[in-house]
Amino acid sequence: MTADAFLALLVYALVTSITPGPNNFMLLASGVNFGFMRTIPHMLGIGMGFLSLLLGVGFGLGAVLTAFPALHTALKVAGGAYLAYLAWRIAMSRSMGKDGDAKTRPMTFLEAAAFQWVNPKAWVMALTAMAVYTNPESPFLSVLSISFAFALVNLPSVSSWAGFGMALRGFLSDPARLKWFNICMGLLLAATLWPMLR
Repeated sequence: MTADAFLALLVYALVTSITPGPNNFMLLASGVNFGFMRTIPHMLGIGMGFLSLLLGVGFGLGAVLTAFPALHTALKVAGGAYLAYLAWRIAMSRSMGKDGDAKTRPMTFLEAAAFQWVNPKAWVMALTAMAVYTNPESPFLSVLSISFAFALVNLPSVSSWAGFGMALRGFLSDPARLKWFNICMGLLLAATLWPMLR
């Protein structure tokens, strides 16, 4: 991959990683409700889960989904249902999570990593990156380069959303404000399903 192509890939990775989507809305809500430190496993899970998705798509999973449309549809339905469930949980949250509170907790590393496999935006990002930036003459190195580019920008991108959420904690410590913030975040998360449903 040439330096110009890699720079274009980095810009694509940054723009798609930092723009609003299911992961970033959940991180914003988690930063508000649980703080930055308790959201770190969620952030790391997103990075590792998306990396595994990229590698899976790059090494043939995308072709399998194209060959078996029913599998692709099942993945969309499962992802949509889980996303709707997460949106409901966020919208119904009424208090900031405290350490040791068993009822409310941030998403774990494994939950966040597994979510990437049913996240519609993550699939679009991975499939597009592999379709546009893979070099047929060196597919293995291309897949690794694409994965490396996303790994470089992912953590800073998702951290900014969690950090912004943490910055809002003081303002949203009022229960009424927190309630409406969580309702808005739940609705925004649910709205990310729209492109998948069209």
